[in-house]
Amino acid sequence: MEFKDSFFEKVEKKTKVDKETILSLAQKLQNGNMKDENTLREIIATLSKMTGKSVSKEREDKIVQTIMDDKVPNGVDQMF
Repeated sequence: MEFKDSFFEKVEKKTKVDKETILSLAQKLQNGNMKDENTLREIIATLSKMTGKSVSKEREDKIVQTIMDDKVPNGVDQMF
């Protein structure tokens, strides 16, 4: 399925995140090794920049370790 530019224009208008950034992140998620620490840290940094939320070094370390240890819940019902 191919997204039209109008979709990306709406997203950019609401989020201030451009099409190239969205596509780049999608590609990293799709092609990246989610067990590679550098890939995970790049994705965290990209998401942090996209959302305007800073992530402390301690929190980033915890996120990376949780993913690498396969401790990420498979569904929302397992998160709580």
